[in-house]
Amino acid sequence: MEQTLQDRRTGSEQGRTERYDVVVIGGGQAGLSTGHHLQKAGLSFVILDDRERTGDVWRERWDSLKLHTPAVFSSLDGMPFPSKPFHFPTKDEFADYLEAYVERFDLPVRLGARVIRLTRDGDGFLATTTTGTYRSDHVVVAMANFQRPRIPTFARDLDPSIAQLHSSEYRDPAQLPDDGPVLVVGAGNSGAEIAHDLAGERRVHLSGRYPGQLPFSIHGRLARAFLMRFVLRVIFHRVLSVATPIGRKARPKLTKGSPPLIRTKPKHLRAAGVEQLPRVEGVRDGLPLFADGRTLDVRSVVWCTGFRPGMEWIDLPLTFDDKGPEHERGTVPGVPGLYFVGLHFLFAYSSVMIHGVGRDAKRAVAHIAGSQVPATVTAEAINVPATARPAS
Repeated sequence: MEQTLQDRRTGSEQGRTERYDVVVIGGGQAGLSTGHHLQKAGLSFVILDDRERTGDVWRERWDSLKLHTPAVFSSLDGMPFPSKPFHFPTKDEFADYLEAYVERFDLPVRLGARVIRLTRDGDGFLATTTTGTYRSDHVVVAMANFQRPRIPTFARDLDPSIAQLHSSEYRDPAQLPDDGPVLVVGAGNSGAEIAHDLAGERRVHLSGRYPGQLPFSIHGRLARAFLMRFVLRVIFHRVLSVATPIGRKARPKLTKGSPPLIRTKPKHLRAAGVEQLPRVEGVRDGLPLFADGRTLDVRSVVWCTGFRPGMEWIDLPLTFDDKGPEHERGTVPGVPGLYFVGLHFLFAYSSVMIHGVGRDAKRAVAHIAGSQVPATVTAEAINVPATARPAS
């Protein structure tokens, strides 16, 4: 049964059950990269995306956001990002690139298909979604660990007159009251960039632990010539991996807290007039309470306090912690046929980055191909083009 482009855009008919070799859950860069390799392997598959348009997970972020990697490191397998190598794409440019990637490879994406529950179905799986049900022998959960906003419980004790937003809801300064100071809680990359974005129109305070910073400008000539390539291609992609002693030792620390500041650094914040404050530890008299005992009278708060995995819909015998599911380089020994792609440090520090997700996707597909399909289509043959259609 061959699907038209319109079918993929509107999703499957409500109540319909379909059967595939592989169901991919998540239509961002991890899911599309996985789909590309599944297509080359000749396996039938579908990609489930809960957004209304491919790339919306990026379009929904704040307006001034740019990628932290240049175009040369912002491409998925098989399709270079269409710009100069060291142009830093905006979030909308990258969203459009993902949409063009689907068009280019004719990937079977089902939009508006939010997965409600994933369960076992005999030796396979059953994915129940808002558009129907999907049975498969294998499932690839292709998404990062960051799915649901994490806001401290004491936020509810703030004075009701204080406007509150999580970073996932922030788009531009116009969302916040135009009078009174703003407190941005969380001093990682998101917090620093949002604080800088707000500073042009308001008095802004940034609260949180300083996470360190890259010791060079990502826009500088030195970064282009050497450091960017060395850090991204060698350090993040090869050295800091579970295959090396230094990577295994560093992994626990690198999966906790915030990574170092990449683009917006303390000197940029000081120049913009942003005041940096200690960590927020609670609320007193309806106002945010800082680690040094002070409170601050603010008009609004933006919580840049991260995300939790948000994978409660997976009804399978998995072990989760606050960082996500336990796995071995994306495979789950206790649940044969289940894979993860896109998790933070799944194999290397680059696993959650655009230029690193393809390697993990290719490995998952090679594992699936080697365990399922006939000898004519082996893991070594995943470079053979094929059209993916639903299995009969």
